[in-house]
Amino acid sequence: MKFDEIDIKLLGLLQNDSKKTTKEYALQLNLSVTAVYERIKRLEKLGVVTKYVALVDKKKVDKAFTVLCHIKLVQHIKEYVLQFEREILKLNEVAECYHTSGDYDYILKIYVANMEEYREFMITKLTAINHIGSTQSSFVINEVKSTTEVFI
Repeated sequence: MKFDEIDIKLLGLLQNDSKKTTKEYALQLNLSVTAVYERIKRLEKLGVVTKYVALVDKKKVDKAFTVLCHIKLVQHIKEYVLQFEREILKLNEVAECYHTSGDYDYILKIYVANMEEYREFMITKLTAINHIGSTQSSFVINEVKSTTEVFI
């Protein structure tokens, strides 16, 4: 998909703050309100912009303890993969789940309040999922860079 310079600038503006008005974007892009509105609608229709969200400060909601958990299934067969993925989708603590290559089958990004809450999550929820062979957890010391923006 090809984007012109204005599309790229508009996508950057939307990703930075999607609560601005079309008029505010128009002023920044030196375009008419109608032109900006039509570009946004086109980007949405093409599936480039998929949704608008509010980002929550993890510290303010007591979920700033971030864990990266590597999961290895006992066997990497279709039935186990699909069952694991269905179960992970039910866990609110899991913010992101990636099916990966390499030594582990999955990497999970988990937000909890503290080590005790993570332990409880591991014992009662994560390890209750069938066919998990092993896990390895890493705890985030400092978030050096975190962005939701995709640069084009």
